[in-house]
Amino acid sequence: MKMIMAIVQDKDSNRLANKLIDADIRATKLSSTGGFLKSGNSTFIIGIEDKRIEEALKLIEETCQSRKQYVSSPITLDISLDGQVPYPVEVEVGGATVFVLPVEGFYHY
Repeated sequence: MKMIMAIVQDKDSNRLANKLIDADIRATKLSSTGGFLKSGNSTFIIGIEDKRIEEALKLIEETCQSRKQYVSSPITLDISLDGQVPYPVEVEVGGATVFVLPVEGFYHY
């Protein structure tokens, strides 16, 4: 038995949830916030048998592809940087950060 923790961008969240349901893989979805871009994410917690780990990882990989997006650089109130205007910066977003952890016990009441 393993626990998969998958952190995905909100844009991919509903599609992944639907694919997990179709594959009869139970998951708990939590709202979370990314640290770098402060954007919305969802964290999926999945308890799964060892023989189905690859299936779940493949669903996550297929559903959560990274893409490029433009974001505005943060506005600064520092007077010494007078005349500096925030400009869009291209960053890579999306994809998934996935952890597979051993589970000592799994109980479903």
